[in-house]
This record gives sequence, C-alpha cells and structure tokens, in this order.
Amino acid sequence: METQDALLKQASIKAQDSTLVATFDIDGSIPGSGAYVVGLMGATQDFSSQRRLCIEFMNGEAIAFYSFNREQGVEEDYDLSGVSHSGNSITVQFPVDAINGLGAGHTMSAFSEADGREFQHGVPVEENL
Repeated sequence: METQDALLKQASIKAQDSTLVATFDIDGSIPGSGAYVVGLMGATQDFSSQRRLCIEFMNGEAIAFYSFNREQGVEEDYDLSGVSHSGNSITVQFPVDAINGLGAGHTMSAFSEADGREFQHGVPVEENL
C-alpha cells in the first residue's frame, strides 16, 4: 500500500443528540489492499483518562468499529451500520458515551495506521460538542 494514497487531511466531530458524528477526509482514497485504521484519540488535560475511537478497514472494506477506554482496559464494539464511506470520506456514528469522563478542556486528535504501523498522529480535529 502506498501510504501517500491515504493521507488523512482533516477530521471533525460533532454531537447530535446521543451520537457523536465523526468525519475523516482523506487525500486519496481508502486503500483497496491491506489494513488501514483511522480514529480519534481523546484525553483529559493531564492524560490520565484516554479514549480511542477507531474504524478498521481491510482491503477497502470496514471490518471493525470500536472504542477503547484505556484506564479501564475496556473495548466496546459497535455495529458496522454506524460507518459509511465513499471515495475519500469516512463518516462514523459513535455513541456519545464513548467519550464520557473526558470533560471540558479535553484534548482530541486524529490518527491513522497502515498495515499495523502508525502512519499519522496528532491530526487536528474540528470539534462541535
């Protein structure tokens, strides 16, 4: 996989009722072969509480959609019907409780991984929570 083909340009997240809608825009398209992961990393100001919200793709198709609460070591899987993608855009609907406990003043950034290796991290996220 050519990682330049899947460069994460920007990410945004907004609250809609009990849902967090995350959008990831890619310069190129979701790779048609290999593993590709995009997600959000949220943390409290002191990083004592952290959440990872992830979407995994294999050979261009979404195969997993989950959140991980780092301090509790708990992963929660969600129904793939909450993921839609076409071309260079991925839209995901997480339950709002996926970021419970982060509170005001939290940090949020986007990341991507390609074939099991970190590709990008610290991509700014436009928030409307």
